[in-house]
Amino acid sequence: MANPCTIRVMTDEQLLRYSRHILLEEIGVEGQERLLAAHAVVIGAGGLGSPVALYLGTAGVGRITLVDHDSVDLTNLQRQIAHNLERVGQPKALSAREAIAAINPEVLVKPVVARADAQMLDKLAASADVVIDCSDNFATRQAVNRACVRHRKPLVAGAAIRFDGQLSVYDLRDDQSPCYACVFPPADDFEETRCAVMGVFAPLVGIIGTMQAAEALKLLAGTGTSLAGRLQMLDGRNMEWTEMRVRRDLACPVCASRSVG
Repeated sequence: MANPCTIRVMTDEQLLRYSRHILLEEIGVEGQERLLAAHAVVIGAGGLGSPVALYLGTAGVGRITLVDHDSVDLTNLQRQIAHNLERVGQPKALSAREAIAAINPEVLVKPVVARADAQMLDKLAASADVVIDCSDNFATRQAVNRACVRHRKPLVAGAAIRFDGQLSVYDLRDDQSPCYACVFPPADDFEETRCAVMGVFAPLVGIIGTMQAAEALKLLAGTGTSLAGRLQMLDGRNMEWTEMRVRRDLACPVCASRSVG
């Protein structure tokens, strides 16, 4: 998490802006100051990344790095709430930065208009306090996980397609916590599905993305119990949640080298 030495005293305007967080005993002034000093990396600025970016920004996370290679398309506007009609054709990372700035201009947002690759992810994970995976493909999720394992950074991972969503936290600071590959092995014969072909229920990405933001903020503020070790799955047709316990795979090809406390 953020170095306590970097935590700064809030201004009167910040005390007012974040007063509803500060009133929460579980967050308070200290927790809000942790958010202001934190750096969050968000991979993907689409359906999941939109609510994640907006809620991190409104909550006052000091630095947010947004990574997305794609541009805003008319079909995105059905669900990607960080974008609007005026920004169709603009890179999503830049569009999301504008959306955050319109609500909270003091947050430093760094847009990265590029496809996330291993080299980039390694550099970003090294400087992050939390990484939020809002990507839409299995290969990127595995690459994000490998970078987080390498640098022992907490990962909040979500996915949504059709009416089905899933969410978990892989807290790689904890040797007992599984990584993403423990639960979804990279060698699996994974059949990729795209919302352009299968569709996605618009509020579903809002539900999962908002929960990703909540888990990330809890990690940064140092409050509550995270979803580490639990995988939550949502059937949006019936609005039913299912939760399963997930454990670390000691033979995992990605994180097997971690020590076990």
